[in-house]
Amino acid sequence: MSKFQQCLSTYDAEFKKMGISYDADLLAAVAKGCGPSIYNADASKISSSDQAELDRVKKNFLMKKLGLGANDGLDEAINDIVQQFGTSNRNKYRAMFYYLLVKKYGKESLYK
Repeated sequence: MSKFQQCLSTYDAEFKKMGISYDADLLAAVAKGCGPSIYNADASKISSSDQAELDRVKKNFLMKKLGLGANDGLDEAINDIVQQFGTSNRNKYRAMFYYLLVKKYGKESLYK
């Protein structure tokens, strides 16, 4: 099994634990879009207690990648996703986090 497939397997297990059904093809596309960060233990996860990290998600992913504006409720969306994972869950994988944001904003077409 490739490293990429191992990551997808991990995400599958986490989504099952969370009770969330997902589109495997879209998740794979979002994970590929994350690049090599998914293979690095630190970079593969999002620290919801680090405001600077959440600001980077907002600026670099939501605004630059998804093309959203500051008035699109970005902080609220990020907080909603953090709540879906659970604040005490240390496994907020970047690819899963981004996937949930893509679904929340209906931006799946960017990954087709």
